[in-house]
Amino acid sequence: MSKIKSNPGNFFEDFIVGQVIRHATPRTLTAGDASVNIALTGARHALFSSAAFARACGLEGAPLDPMLVFHTVFGKSVPDISLNAVANLGYAEGRFLGPVFPGDTLSATSEVIGIKENSSGKTGVVYVRTRGENQRGEIVLSFVRWVMVNKRDTAAPAPGDRAPKLAEAVGAAELTVPAGLHFRDYDWALAGAAHAFEDYEIGERIDHVDGMTVEEAEHQIATRLYQNTAKVHFDARAQKDSRFGRRLIYGGVSISLARALSFNGLANAALILAINGGRHVNPLFAGDTLYAWSKVLDKTDLSVAGATKVGALRLRLVAVKDRPCTDFPLRAGDAYAPDVVLDFDYWAAMPKRG
Repeated sequence: MSKIKSNPGNFFEDFIVGQVIRHATPRTLTAGDASVNIALTGARHALFSSAAFARACGLEGAPLDPMLVFHTVFGKSVPDISLNAVANLGYAEGRFLGPVFPGDTLSATSEVIGIKENSSGKTGVVYVRTRGENQRGEIVLSFVRWVMVNKRDTAAPAPGDRAPKLAEAVGAAELTVPAGLHFRDYDWALAGAAHAFEDYEIGERIDHVDGMTVEEAEHQIATRLYQNTAKVHFDARAQKDSRFGRRLIYGGVSISLARALSFNGLANAALILAINGGRHVNPLFAGDTLYAWSKVLDKTDLSVAGATKVGALRLRLVAVKDRPCTDFPLRAGDAYAPDVVLDFDYWAAMPKRG
């Protein structure tokens, strides 16, 4: 009898704190991937759309959208970390450490940094720190995520009980500006808006106005583009018996769609420098229409780090389904409002006028 060669994925009891997993299938990203990503998300920041615009900002050409980089590295980790997941729960301590350009090859490694069994005994939460590196061995991205994973055997003892202590946010001093980036000759008209770093105030809220309906085919193609194999996104037959009775849309799709919507009001906040935190607080399904709003949480001047006319905004991006954001929905009492699907906190580079 031949041995079983297929991989059922890891279940909660298979993880051990300190375990290091090198993920399969390096991925060379191309201009084609960038174009497909635009087609699927509607992203339109000039820095990632035009090589000429990017060169005018001191870069060698148009880098890939940081969220495409994030989703690609995330996708590498799925077969080992979250193939048997119930849901991806959140992110922290994300840092983009260098630009990725078409032709670069990304690979990923994860370390298990925490494990905590849920009270039901049927699932547990696994915390991992994932790093993405390019073909030169340079780390271009590092982030922590935590995911709820099914147990193979509900009677199996928990492999540990230790949730890591995570930073509330990436400090301004830890932000990495790509070498050579400057906004000396920034073309505000081509970028799509005249709003500079100086025009935003801490506490300001921005309704991004536009909505985007999520289509079944598009979210399936997007998740395949990232080579994310999680069963909850693909196997409709298996998901009929889940608590939702249908496939979940990958949370990264909601992030990228909300970011694309945020162009209307934050067109110049293109380059994500860090992910401070993020939570998928309610599920998103095909047929839902996504809206978004942002709040400015903080500001910092990055010109002192060697970049010219560059600042950074710390932004809270909230995505809501089937409800416009004119009243900036977020909470319903002590909990999130049921139509809020994403609460995402990040730093973005922003050109300065003065």
